[in-house]
Amino acid sequence: DVQLQASGGGLVQAGGSLRLSCAASGFTFDDYVMGWFRQAPGKEREGVSCISSNDGSTYYADSVKGRFTISRDNAKNTVYLQMNRLKPEDTAVYYCAAGRLHTIEVVTTGNGMDYWGKGTQVTVSS
Repeated sequence: DVQLQASGGGLVQAGGSLRLSCAASGFTFDDYVMGWFRQAPGKEREGVSCISSNDGSTYYADSVKGRFTISRDNAKNTVYLQMNRLKPEDTAVYYCAAGRLHTIEVVTTGNGMDYWGKGTQVTVSS
């Protein structure tokens, strides 16, 4: 079956860094757009970043531009999110997702993504 296993979350002080990883299996990784989405309690899910299947095209939410970097290693079926200069506002559960579409709706909300992981908690203290 399809598996998206996220790791790397944790507790970090403001200004610190974390790197999230998502290991995928059960589907043809190279054919899918990969994305990171997050949701804080009481808030809507929001798109953080997405990366195309193989040409390196990326999307970043305005709130994370210049601080976060998405990458993927198709040989390892893994997508990463390097998060620098973390802020308390970044606190959320971060979800890894895979899909075949790369529209504005998909990258900003996650609607239309095909597969989802269970998420990993990121907590940034002030």
